[in-house]
Amino acid sequence: MTDITSSYGRKKILKGASFTALRGECVAIVGANGCGKSTLLSVLAGTLKPKSGEVLYYGKTAWGSLGGRMHADMDIIRTMTGYVPQENPLIPELTVYDNLRLWYPDKKKLQQELSHGFLNLLGVHEFSDRQVSKLSGGMKKRVSIGIAMAGMPPVLLMDEPSAALDLVCKEEIRRYLQVYLERKGTVVITTHEESELEMCSKVFVMKEGRLEQIDRELRGEALVSKF
Repeated sequence: MTDITSSYGRKKILKGASFTALRGECVAIVGANGCGKSTLLSVLAGTLKPKSGEVLYYGKTAWGSLGGRMHADMDIIRTMTGYVPQENPLIPELTVYDNLRLWYPDKKKLQQELSHGFLNLLGVHEFSDRQVSKLSGGMKKRVSIGIAMAGMPPVLLMDEPSAALDLVCKEEIRRYLQVYLERKGTVVITTHEESELEMCSKVFVMKEGRLEQIDRELRGEALVSKF
């Protein structure tokens, strides 16, 4: 991702943000509330159009300038990325299984994932018959991750994945991400959780619309001082 800019009305949010992430690498984006972290992930996920810049996934252009205007290749974005937003994307009236069926068109593949794939690793098989409206926040988050992983994308984008979750659920999600990274997936997360930085090989702070790589070992006041 190179020199991404984005605005809401006249307010500039991203002012030339750039970073790279490799296969098997977890990259964290930290910073104060409202600094543009979620905006950045929305651009990477293809849900928000940037003003300028370029986004590449494994050398393929997802966002770029075409005829002086920004253009997205949505096929590349859909194929290459899975997106876990802060907000719950599930339909509450449906069961977990029915929600998953909307994203896993191959019923056989869904059954395989529930029995011994990533959905099983996330523990989704344990409550797949329950209505979403009756799930805990942690269960909903695990289903959201499972939906993002439909099609096994090589890049996983996660906006504060463990916010407001209990310690058990946080650890379950962390174990899942470790397996995904071991299989050479790439993870980009925004986070306020210092524990999530432990699995990250790079940490960037978002400040004044730009990204600055910082020491991944920084914690507490030393980390906050970079905001």
